[in-house]
Amino acid sequence: MRTFFEEWAETGYGGISLERVAKRAGVGKAALYRRWSSKVEMASDLLTSVGLSITETGDMGSLEADIEAVLVAIRRVLRHRMIRRILADLHAHIAREPALAEAIRPMQQARRERAHALVERAITRGELKESVDRETIADLLAAPIYWRLVVVGGRSDREHIRCLARMSAAAARAA
Repeated sequence: MRTFFEEWAETGYGGISLERVAKRAGVGKAALYRRWSSKVEMASDLLTSVGLSITETGDMGSLEADIEAVLVAIRRVLRHRMIRRILADLHAHIAREPALAEAIRPMQQARRERAHALVERAITRGELKESVDRETIADLLAAPIYWRLVVVGGRSDREHIRCLARMSAAAARAA
């Protein structure tokens, strides 16, 4: 897994060679192909297993606290230089490669379902109206910190996270 992501960060998705990944990992190419039939399948599987586990959060007791926990988890991931490079490259490639876009859709959907669960908890607690736009809130959760860290190359300290959580919660309540 590590070797695949290192290769991706160094060469970009288009430059990934499963032969090089196998060689660098010290395994035979056949070992990779027994598990994954293609580069896109391997990318999908590894992104799903890693992408969902490293941003897991629980119920923190309030909408703002839940959002802050999500933002802290996302920031922790996006601070990793290799991950930032891979994500920027991934988003560039999914626009050009429908097979890759389709392969990562289940992971993207699972992440959105987590956002929807956060919204449902807030509705249950009486913090949000039932009619709130769940899709827009899901968009709002990750977009500002992704933009700051990956696109702009800026920084995000604890106060920035708290500010984003307050603003996102206020926007969700206003919707």
